[in-house]
Order: sequence, then structure tokens, then C-alpha cells
Amino acid sequence: MCGIVGYIGNRNSQNILLEGLKKLEYRGYDSAGVAIHTEAGLELRKTKGRISELETRLEAQPLTGFAGIGHTRWATHGKPSDANSHPHTDNDMKISVVHNGIIENHLQLKEELEQLGYRFLSETDTEVISHLIAHHYEGDLTEAVRKAVSQVRGAYAIAVLSEHEPDKLVAVRWASPLIIGVGQGENFIGSDIPAILEYTRDVYILNDGEMAVLTRDGVELMTLEGNFIAKQLFHIDWDLMMAEKNGFDTFMLKEIHDQPRAYQDTMRGRINEGKEIVLPGMTLSAEQIRGLKQIHMVACGTAYHAALVGKTVIERLTRIPVEVDLASEYRYRMPVIRENTLVIAVSQSGETADTLAAMREARQCGARVMAITNVIGSSVAREADDVLFTLAGPEIAVASTKAYSSQLIAFYLLGLFMAQSMETLDQASLIELIAMLERLPSQVEEMLEGLEPVRQIAEQISNQNHLFFIGRGLDYSLAMEASLKLKEISYIHSEAYAAGELKHGSLALIEEGTPVIALATQELLLEKTASNIKEVKARGAYVIALALEGQTELEKTADQVIYVPRTYSLLAPALAVVPLQLLAYYTASIRGNDVDKPRNLAKSVTVE
Repeated sequence: MCGIVGYIGNRNSQNILLEGLKKLEYRGYDSAGVAIHTEAGLELRKTKGRISELETRLEAQPLTGFAGIGHTRWATHGKPSDANSHPHTDNDMKISVVHNGIIENHLQLKEELEQLGYRFLSETDTEVISHLIAHHYEGDLTEAVRKAVSQVRGAYAIAVLSEHEPDKLVAVRWASPLIIGVGQGENFIGSDIPAILEYTRDVYILNDGEMAVLTRDGVELMTLEGNFIAKQLFHIDWDLMMAEKNGFDTFMLKEIHDQPRAYQDTMRGRINEGKEIVLPGMTLSAEQIRGLKQIHMVACGTAYHAALVGKTVIERLTRIPVEVDLASEYRYRMPVIRENTLVIAVSQSGETADTLAAMREARQCGARVMAITNVIGSSVAREADDVLFTLAGPEIAVASTKAYSSQLIAFYLLGLFMAQSMETLDQASLIELIAMLERLPSQVEEMLEGLEPVRQIAEQISNQNHLFFIGRGLDYSLAMEASLKLKEISYIHSEAYAAGELKHGSLALIEEGTPVIALATQELLLEKTASNIKEVKARGAYVIALALEGQTELEKTADQVIYVPRTYSLLAPALAVVPLQLLAYYTASIRGNDVDKPRNLAKSVTVE
């Protein structure tokens, strides 16, 4: 997602900010900018596009100053543009702000500030922060920042530079990463370690609700209430590539571990006090939702597997019939699109050629088109009538992990939003489901702390040539994604089967020692899945079951059982996918494969 870098010291800040921003390019972005305090006062240079374009602008109009802040933006509020690029300022150009995260109540704050006479020049949520700080400034920048953030709700990492007090920078963190680098006669702000690693290896890692005041001579740390705190410096001994991977061996492993935050980011601003789903920017009205006769979903690869889960979620919550198609097949089967048909296109990149072609075909046939995508400004997002952004952040590894699981979260939000509109769920059930949805990030964190059993199973299957996944209902949908993940990075031949179909041919493939991974998280289907496990065991299979905590009866039939935290069956795929991703990852690693760049594959498929 977005990147922040800040500097105050004895060197010209322009080049330090630029180099820091370049180190954050791996995170993905659509615009970049800097604010520097010069002899003429606070000056900005910012532009839509690449850092190289910002660099060109700075070569033509260089800035000289010893304090500055910089930003790479991944658009969330407002399209990529020069005006929407960070940094943002107050109307007097005395205060400049860069921000990562989402301000959930920015529309309310904007309205209040406009009534006070403040003019807004961008579509962003961030601009309210610069005006709030200006509104509260009475000679103490730190106090003004503290008062401003006390009014905002959401997630933020903020760095502030002011012409009023050019000898300091102020930084604040709430639910978005921020670190403070400590040097000799200079100090730094970064949203991630690579931004400052070239200049210092000693950092303070801010926790939620903490702020820092930086001068060239030191750093003061305090709570948002103004209480000073002491923290231990953390010394970084990673090299730069490891720093970009946050200390993990590969981007894929990092992205698997990113999932708790990706879940939170996708939900943030879309759940109102645990009682209702709100989807800002959604123009599909409750009346239009109630009038829907059918929904088609089009997607490719991993996104197709997410759509299969989405089909079950929406049908169960709304009773609207849903069809899921591979986008590459959709146009050629001459789909039947009746009046009041919604077509949902799912694509991580928003540039998948087959998905774009399918949604264009649907529009020509008169359908309303919605997109679920991760990339604001992408072709899919631009061409859709409505967009639900997953906000998972950039995904570097070719094999998708957090993009897939964030798509699941988007489908849960959409299903609940539609059920609200149609009143197919009573209020108590809605609140209960939302509460369980909000628990998912902490449950994934819990799973990520207990990886050894998955690693041991990977050792067992790493020398196999064939492997099978089975499941029923949502477990079968997830089995398809688990099988794809294993084959695309480990190169082991893998297939997913609906467990109830085993007798219709696929049992012929089971022989002594064949690994079978049986997904059994759907409690209403547990007895039937247990029977299917017995069927493959009787043919000599070695069975590894995946079940919810407490389903210990499977230990009587399976050779091994991996447990995931208990949740509603409908939400189980968002938890069960994590050990399956890790199983593929460890298996491929043991086999010595390049996990981030599997052979013959590309991240975004932009040709048919």
C-alpha cells in the first residue's frame, strides 16, 4: 500500500526522501510526492505516476531544506491524480501531512470543516487531517496534531511538517505501521524498514496510540494522551532485500503473514459499530438489490475459486441464484442475461484480459456490472458500475495468497450488505455474523503462530508425484484453490475432487500411500466427509484432514488432523485457507523451487 518517509537533520532532505521512496516501490503505488521546508517556506512537488516522474520534476525544480516528508500513494479515496497525491496541506500552505490508512469519518469531518470556511482541493480522506491540524494550531504543533487525531476514526500512520515549527516532525500511528529511525544528528520516519535502512539500523517501532516528535538532535515518544514513554531501540541486521520482505525469506511467506492486516483493511470503514455493513461509494440501491433475479460471477484462476465461495455466501444469505463462470468461457457460451441481472467481475489486478472481455460482453447484453478488485484505477474498476475494493495492498509473489483471502472477505461483506437490504437476515443473526467476521484477523494471527505441524506434513508430501484434495460444499471450493496453490509452486500433480463424487471414477486413482488432504470444516457435512475419508483409507490412502477445533472424531479415521479455530461454517474458508497456503509454500521450499516466481507463470494475465 502507501509508503511514508520523513527526514530531519543536517543534510539536504530531497535526495534522502527520494531514495527512501524508491526503496518502497515494491509496495506498489500510483503517485508520489514530497514536502520540504526551504528558505522560501513550505514547498511541495508531487505527481501522478512513477517516482521517476517526481524525480524529473525535482531535477527541473529542486528543493533545498533540512526537513521533509515524502509519500507513495496507492489510491483509496479519489482516483490517481496530481491533486490527490500526497503530501496535503492546509489552505495557508503552512502545514503538510502524509498519511497511510483510511479515515472512516472523513465525510463528516469534511462537512464540518467546510462550514468553518476550509477549502478542499482533493478527493482524499487525508486532506481533512491537514485542515484539522491547522484548526487546532495555537503555537504548539504536537498539541495540534494530538487534538486533530482525537477527532478521526479509522487507521492512520501520519507524518507532519509545518512551516510554523520547521525544526521538528511529528508522527502518529494507529493501526497502520510506522517506525522512527535514529541517527547521529539526524532522525527518520518510515512506514517500512527499507525506506531508512541505508541511513540507520536503529529504530523505534511505534505501537497503536503512540506518537513521536523528531528534531535533528533527538526523538521524544509519547502516548496520544501526552504521556512520555520510553522504548527500547530495535537494531536491524537484515539486508535490504530481507527488509523489503519484512524479514521473511520470500514475498509469498510475507504475504501469507500479511493476511490478518489485509482482512482488517478490507473490513475497515465498512462495518458500522458491529451492527451493519456500509459500502461507501456503492450506488447499487436496496431497491435494485431486492429486484435482482440472478447474479453471474466471472473470474479466472484463484479469483474464480474465490467467486465459488462467494456464490455460496450470497445464495445462503440472500437466496438469489448465482452462476459462476470462468471468464475465458463466459463469452463463448452465449450467457443468458435476463432483466435485473448483476454480473460481478473478480480480478486482483483489474487488468485480466478474459475478465475484462467477459464484463464487456455482459454490459452489451444489458447487465449491471460490479467489480471486486485490488487496484484502484485499473481497467476493471473504471469500467464497472460499482466497485468493491479489497484493499489487500500490493501482492508481489506470483502465487496469490492475501489477494484471494481478501476477496473472500469482500464477498462476506457484499453478502451481508445484500442480506441487510433484502431483510433476509434478522438483526440478531446479522450482528452475530458480523462479530464472527471481525474475529477472523486475530484467529489468523493465532494460526500463524503454530506452523510446525504444517511444516512436518510438507516434509512428508514433498517427494510425492501425485496428491489429491477432497471436500464437500465450501470445502470443495476451497480444495480447488488449495490444489492450484500446491501445483503452481511445488510442481506436484494435484487434483481437487468433490468428495461425494469419489465413487464416480476418481477412486481408481487411489493406491497404497497416495496422499489425500480431506477438508472437513463444514459441520453439516462432517459425517458424510468422514465416510469419504474411510473410502479412500480403504484403498490405501494416507489421509490428512483439516477440521475446526473440537472435531476430534476425525482422528479416528484420518492419519493426521490439522485444526483451525472454530468459526461459522460459512466463514471457515477464510481460516482454513491459511494452513493450505503454508502447506504449498513449505512443500515448494523443501523441493528447492523459486516460490515467488514459479516457472511458466505471470502475475497478471493481460492476454487471452
